[in-house]
Amino acid sequence: MRVYNKEIRINKEQKLSFEYLDALTREHGEFATRFIVSGCDDKYRFLEVDFLEASGSNSRFAAKQHGIFTFRRRDCENTSRFNAVLIIPTGIGCEIGGHEGDANAVSRLVASACDTLITHPNVVNSTDYNEMTENTLYVEGSIITRFLMGQVGLQRVRANRILTLVDKGALRYNEEIRNAVSTARITIGIDSDIFEMEKLTSCKVGLSKSGRAVGALDDMENLFEAIDKYGACYQAIALSTHIERDTAWYREYFNASREYQDVAVNPTGGIEAMMTHAVVELFNKPCAHAPAPQKDIQHHGVFEPRLAPVSGSIRHIHCLLKGLHKSPGIVSYEKGLNAEDVSCVLIPDGCVGLPVLACIEQGIPIIAVRNRNIMKNDLDELDFEHGKFFRADNYLEAVGIMHMLKQGIALDTVTRPIGHTRILK
Repeated sequence: MRVYNKEIRINKEQKLSFEYLDALTREHGEFATRFIVSGCDDKYRFLEVDFLEASGSNSRFAAKQHGIFTFRRRDCENTSRFNAVLIIPTGIGCEIGGHEGDANAVSRLVASACDTLITHPNVVNSTDYNEMTENTLYVEGSIITRFLMGQVGLQRVRANRILTLVDKGALRYNEEIRNAVSTARITIGIDSDIFEMEKLTSCKVGLSKSGRAVGALDDMENLFEAIDKYGACYQAIALSTHIERDTAWYREYFNASREYQDVAVNPTGGIEAMMTHAVVELFNKPCAHAPAPQKDIQHHGVFEPRLAPVSGSIRHIHCLLKGLHKSPGIVSYEKGLNAEDVSCVLIPDGCVGLPVLACIEQGIPIIAVRNRNIMKNDLDELDFEHGKFFRADNYLEAVGIMHMLKQGIALDTVTRPIGHTRILK
């Protein structure tokens, strides 16, 4: 089994309905696990889809009754609490949140403005550091998508037992991974066991046509068989696997000048998301990935601040063990939190994926923050309801809009100049 990325070009005027997207991806004969719109020109819109090749393992898919485009409309909004979703996609070079957990401070700011913040590993994962607040739920990206699409609910837990899967024999650092898990046990109090996989999953990073970090995954059976064998006794999956990197590209990313960093894409984020999306789709458990250290790449000197955490760790896994410790369980829509409990969603401006399309259909307010990235979409072209789309210059302003939504205040009443009240004719 393998996971791969494919670009699909469609007519720009084609409505991005879930029915159309489902039919379009099924034409390719594989199982879609991830979807984004990377941009458009005068004639075409460019889609990028991750596919899980199911040949030889169709039994794994027999029980799946729906795909990623299945949608359930929420009946109402639960206004008893104010809950927000913070999304900063991985592998697109976001100025804030596109690097080594450099959105941790932003997540803390956003969490202070809501009862519950739901966010994903890319936002807070930072090697040995994860500074998410107590009211933050750590939810893998594809689970957030299913949550907003109305497919599932999220059930808070007291703790998860974590299965930590690592590659065996190919790296020097397995003892360090063991030490990292032991550290998390005595500091956080997690319950985790390690299984060292004899056969490696083959992972290689790459770039899509849009410049987004993606890659290819081969021999996924080895990983899936390990989860099949041991996973039933665990509620969450932590992965520490080897990723084959282009050494020159990787060194350039970490050791380049500040000017380069402003537009750089983290090489490994995309392939990590491809792996965890596939695992979650098949096993329905919280999952996060840490790239195992690479012995032939050394980091020296003073780093650009957004990359500095990599210099403080050779294991990179503590952040996700902390996140998975209390990552919510995936339950039916009727149980736990669901789309009816979402008050707003924050995204970087220019990004279009299933979460955005779901929010449009659900009537969930979107706050698009000017957070520079490589995606090329104009969100003004989408069919937002009146009062459901806002643009913020930064996350400080976005938090102000969150408070405005919470209090039921119309944006144009707190900005100047203020227009005359409209008279309908």
